Amino acid sequence: MPLKAFRGPKVWLWRWRRNPLKRRADVVEAWVVLGTWLLTVVAGVLAGLAAAGAVEHGFARERAEWQPVVARVVGAARQTSSPHAHTSGEERVWAEVRWTVADGTAHTGQVRVGLGSKAGTPVTVWTDPQGRLVGRPTSASEAAFRGTLIGGLVGTGAAAVPLVGGLALRRRLERRRMDAWDTEWARLGPQWGRTV
Repeated sequence: MPLKAFRGPKVWLWRWRRNPLKRRADVVEAWVVLGTWLLTVVAGVLAGLAAAGAVEHGFARERAEWQPVVARVVGAARQTSSPHAHTSGEERVWAEVRWTVADGTAHTGQVRVGLGSKAGTPVTVWTDPQGRLVGRPTSASEAAFRGTLIGGLVGTGAAAVPLVGGLALRRRLERRRMDAWDTEWARLGPQWGRTV
């Protein structure tokens, strides 16, 4: 508590109040602090909202364009790992499948199927408008979660730029103010103690 007694009570917005001892540097620093906080909040919010919207829009486009297609296993799916490996009833292995898209062209690709799937076994795969294999599109709730997460990270990163810049500018202003005080002290300090 001795430090609080030395500094006095905290006065909010002291740089904005009338005071005969207020210097030009105090006013400049007040505007720098205000501008820094405003830019930090605005940049963070706008960048975060833009990133979240872009991510959610991309996932919504995928949900609209990607379609499930029934493919058929070309050859029997066999286990390719060592025969001593532990196998479960739900184990999935890579197998080649063939499917036909809306324009009638046949495509083949590798997907994970249940172990022991025989040739001709139907498998649901997801394709893009060109007929290429893609993963299952994200659900709306998962897309919202990812959008929020990425938006938060992008917003935080964007907000850091003006915050760091404002802190660097404030530090430079403080250093200039201390140098000015040193100059004044060097000029007036020797006069202390003299009686005229």
